[in-house]
Amino acid sequence: MTEIIPAVLAENYEELYRDISKVASLSRMIQIDICDGQFVDSRTWPMSSHDELSVSKIIDEEEGLPYWDTLDFEFDLMVRNAHKNFDFFTRLGAKRLVFHVEAEDPADFKEFLEALDPYFRENIEIGLALNTTTDIKEIAPYINYINFVQCMGIENIGHQGQQFDARVIDQIKNLKIIYPELTISVDGSVNEETAPRLVNAGASRLIVGSVLERSIDIHQTMKELSNL
Repeated sequence: MTEIIPAVLAENYEELYRDISKVASLSRMIQIDICDGQFVDSRTWPMSSHDELSVSKIIDEEEGLPYWDTLDFEFDLMVRNAHKNFDFFTRLGAKRLVFHVEAEDPADFKEFLEALDPYFRENIEIGLALNTTTDIKEIAPYINYINFVQCMGIENIGHQGQQFDARVIDQIKNLKIIYPELTISVDGSVNEETAPRLVNAGASRLIVGSVLERSIDIHQTMKELSNL
């Protein structure tokens, strides 16, 4: 069965709470898209300056992420050199962190992964995202330190509702040839039409956003996608 993970992209904490509320009953894991306005042109919570109060309360453990007691969270870090703020993101409540290979300095990022404390290795899953235009050889230096790869199904990342980029299909197939046991997620333009192609190519996790927003029965949509 394919793991289906709802995704939310919120400009502020109020939007984050509202959007998580809509999908909280669908999955144990929710992906939060985090954009810094530098690596990608959009800017979302918690990188928005006007959300400093909500962020500080979570960091200080006065509050938690919405539904923190029943959900786990995966942060998709569309952030320049996100590894430098690893402690910040883990303290916000991440169970999985997805770094984008194009956003990281190669030498610094490898050094970070090599030095990662065993506690975090056991308790935080580390993923590495690849754009459709990125050579899969880029993940080779890090493959022994990550838990999964996230292939982007769109070219213009940081926005929901984008056009599907079919180059991701060959990217997934080639990854599975080189790394047959690798867990592959796909994020971007995952819907009823593209999902079967992605699963057949070798993806075992699908991140869904806009397909749920336009669904008239999100529970049925989740069920159908999970049964692929």
